[in-house]
Order: sequence, then C-alpha cells, then structure tokens
Amino acid sequence: MPSAKIGRFTTPAGRAQFELAYEQGMRALPEPADRHDVSTAFGRVRVYRFGDTGGVPLVLLHGRNGTSVMWRPNIAALAERHCVLSVDLLGEPGGSVQTAPVRDAGDQAAWLTATLEELGIEAAHLVGMSAGGWTACNYAVRAPRRVASLTLLDPAATFARIPLGTVLRTIPTLLPFMADRALPRFIAYVDGRGQVDVHDPVARVIAEGMRHYRVALPQPRPFSDDRLRSIRVPSLVVIAGRSIIHDPRRAFQRARDLMPGVRAELWPEATHAVSGQCADRVNARILRFIEQLGRDASAVSGPGRPPNGG
Repeated sequence: MPSAKIGRFTTPAGRAQFELAYEQGMRALPEPADRHDVSTAFGRVRVYRFGDTGGVPLVLLHGRNGTSVMWRPNIAALAERHCVLSVDLLGEPGGSVQTAPVRDAGDQAAWLTATLEELGIEAAHLVGMSAGGWTACNYAVRAPRRVASLTLLDPAATFARIPLGTVLRTIPTLLPFMADRALPRFIAYVDGRGQVDVHDPVARVIAEGMRHYRVALPQPRPFSDDRLRSIRVPSLVVIAGRSIIHDPRRAFQRARDLMPGVRAELWPEATHAVSGQCADRVNARILRFIEQLGRDASAVSGPGRPPNGG
C-alpha cells in the first residue's frame, strides 16, 4: 500500500481518467523537442523541453494540479527566443511520480536541485505560477546560485496567506457526492471570469487532478521578511489585482518593500489565472525582463569582455 505521506491517485480508474485528460492536454501544446524522466531521492521528475538548447533556459513551474498543460498559452512564445523546460511538479498529478515523502521546504528545493543537476543546468530563469511561484521563491531562497532570475506570477502562499474563504471553497471538491458539481464552480472561482469551459484542456486536467489525486506535500507558508530580503537574484513579481489566492495589495506591498531590486507590478484587472487570461502580456513581460537582464550584464562586462560567469 502507498504511504499516506506520498501523493497518490485514489483509484486505478481515477488514474486512467486523469491520464487521458493529461495526454489530450499535452497534445494541445507544441510538440516537445525532448522529454526527460529524472530520478531523484523523492521520485521521478518529468521535464519537457521546447525550443533551442542554447543559452540559460527558462524553467516553468506550474500551479497546483496544472501540470505542464497549464503553460499551453505561453510555451510557443517563450520558446521562440529561449530554451524552455517545463517541469511537472513532484508530488502532484502529471508525468512525475513521487516515491518518498517530501517533508519540508528543504526537500522541495532538493528534488529540484537534483533535477537541474541531472540535466546539466548550472543556472536557470525560474518562472513560477501560483503554487509553482512558491516553489520558485523557495528555491531562490535556498539555492540562489542556481537562479539566474526569478519570475513569480501571482504566487500562492508566498507574500500573503491564502484566505480562509478560498480554503473553505475547496472542501466540496473533496467530497465524492459533491465533486462533480463543485469542481467546475471552484475552477471558475479561481479563474475569476465567472465560468470556465470544462472541455478546455487546462481546465480539464486541473479538474481530473483535483478529483482523483491526493496531494501529500507540506503546506506552503508565506516567507518571512528576512527570507524575502535574502533574495538577491533579479526578480519580477506580477500580482493579480482580482486574485482570490491572497490579499493582492498586501502581497504586492511585501514584494515591493522587501525584495531588493525587485520589479513588482500590480495588474488591477488580472485574475489569479493571469498566465492564461493575460497570456500575451505575460509572455511579452517575461521576455522583456530577461532581455533587459542580458543588456544590463553586457553593459557591466564592457566591450570585449564576457559577462560574469560567461
């Protein structure tokens, strides 16, 4: 029997339903250039590569239950200019398979370090959405030398707590006799646009993951002031003004006030589903941010001299 401390599907039939949604969702993405299954002490981590292999890669860390399918609106634009690696987070439904307990934030960083090492990546531009934003921020705190830059898209439980009302709304989604009706409503609530097409590949994979998979990861908690002040890597933080995952103004203020040199932005009309809802704007903002870092590095190194670390 699987350990209660390891994420798992509740039934074989549920696993099959999720895998069907996942496979269909992955077919809606651009064709990956490569796929890696990386062995770590905590399980096997699935990583998809899109675009060229040159340069410092963008590593995408998705929101809870979103899998790599969540990046459907973003991958093509980002991969036109950069190597993009999309990671299915360990301990969640998707291509990754957890085999040992993830006990704390240190373990959360350890499996990502093992993954990057196996792929031969010394440093990466981390891009995290929602729970993936917490994962990216946690990594920047614990392994800053491996982070070329940090982009956080409405990160959950990072700068402010998840409101009680949002937590309570998840309860009906966990009850078998209510889940069928509750799940579309909850996803629409998180999305913030009133209703969601249940046949959309992203919505479907999230719904099937929530319905059939039980996550057994430590509860993420907002970072302390000192932890946020310790982040010295170039950072872009986008907070959705209509987010239900935290108090947007408090999250924005803590990011702006505590992270040294951060580019913190509050997008008033954006919902928590900012990476999809505002895909064109998000893609352009990430690319501009990273390209500006390159120009800044070139200016510092001067003509005829490689940037630091080059």
